[in-house]
Amino acid sequence: MKIIVEAGATKSDWRILDGGEQRMMLLPGMNVSTSGEEHNLGVLSRGLAAVGAESIDGFYLYTAGIVTPEVRKSLSGHIRKLCQVREIEICDDLVAAARAVCGRNPGIVAILGTGSNACRWDGSAVSFKVRSGGYILGDEGGGAALGKQFLADLIKNRVPREVADDFASKFDASYSGIVASVYRSASPAGYLGSLAPFILSHYSNPYIKELVDNNFRSFITRSLLSYPVSSYPVGVVGGLGAACKEILEPLCAAYGIRISGFEKEPINGLVKYHSI
Repeated sequence: MKIIVEAGATKSDWRILDGGEQRMMLLPGMNVSTSGEEHNLGVLSRGLAAVGAESIDGFYLYTAGIVTPEVRKSLSGHIRKLCQVREIEICDDLVAAARAVCGRNPGIVAILGTGSNACRWDGSAVSFKVRSGGYILGDEGGGAALGKQFLADLIKNRVPREVADDFASKFDASYSGIVASVYRSASPAGYLGSLAPFILSHYSNPYIKELVDNNFRSFITRSLLSYPVSSYPVGVVGGLGAACKEILEPLCAAYGIRISGFEKEPINGLVKYHSI
């Protein structure tokens, strides 16, 4: 039996591979950087209790915030207290994306969700990475960056009236409401990223088209072109990237970038990776 866990901020997707059978369950999310240790260990305890196995061949956890050996040691020790495990791997979300779209082959990985990220994958490890910078200093191409630019234009009356009116019918478009949602929210990036579906619904509007296209172009020029894109294909992971496949492919092609595929979430690719 193998257990694969792909954990994000809002949910943990568990896949249990037992012979030819596959089961799944969803548990609360976990992020080692932002979630408390008690919460994270509680999620692992709850999941392993639900599986009910006294011993397993492999436990593979992918989550954000894996930055030190001490973090891996703490999580591994907790897992081994709960059941006998032959092999434990604890990796960050960038490795999850790379294994999902590249497997054991070299390539370039692009993450386009609420935020953005990219790396060069040599087939077994991340060999080069341009820093993302987060939603304040970077994350070009991601949903939060798109929402941030849209709101910056909205409060300065630069958004076409028909789009602005539709936004006001669905969201709090007052200046005070926007400021509160951005500066006083528990998750500013999450709020900004949540505006992406609305923005994309108006893609036929020339202003929105330019906004969306320029957001992706910024990711291409400031991040992707730092990698050997002429030699390796790019695999795209993330909800925004998958939703914008028809937009992103021609924009990348204009820069000589070939996209090998899209994965909305990495879990299916990870199941395939660990099934070989």
